[in-house]
Amino acid sequence: MTDPHPDPLSGAQSRPEKTMLIVEDDAPLAETLVAAFRRRGYRCRHARSVEEAIELASAEVPGFAVIDLKLPGRSGLDCVRAFALLDPVPLMVVLTGYASIATAVEAIKLGARHYLAKPSTASEIEAAFAREEGDATVPLTARRASLRTHEWEHIQQVLREVDFNISEAARRLGMHRRTLARKLAKQQVN
Repeated sequence: MTDPHPDPLSGAQSRPEKTMLIVEDDAPLAETLVAAFRRRGYRCRHARSVEEAIELASAEVPGFAVIDLKLPGRSGLDCVRAFALLDPVPLMVVLTGYASIATAVEAIKLGARHYLAKPSTASEIEAAFAREEGDATVPLTARRASLRTHEWEHIQQVLREVDFNISEAARRLGMHRRTLARKLAKQQVN
């Protein structure tokens, strides 16, 4: 029987343990990523800021790091820069909703394995970890935000504004509560 989630580094230098630090200030997205990677056998921790990420990584260096580019106060590139000084250096993937060639090139130069546009699934992130070091192929224009993506981002924004009260969010979005619940159940990060 084949493993549904093969080791992203099966042919490369393997890590002693699949530990991951997810640096993301969007709580629902972070929770979804943590759950998806735990199902794949990673031991995950979550940081909401560059400072918190550096503190967690200094205490225990992760094998893998998923870093949001736009964080409160400081850029995720500051996190990449700090993680590049750790021993051993974690494999890093940068996520962003604001893809640009300049930040992609900078992230790769600083030591990120890859740079992905949001929304990215756990499968896409894991595949990015498996890419060869220095692989600077960056899908900046390959992914245009769809109407579905804009709707999902708007729903998430409204949910945060109402402290994740489904009934109030549905009222503000002008939809039935059950319709919103169905949309939330369908949207998953694999």
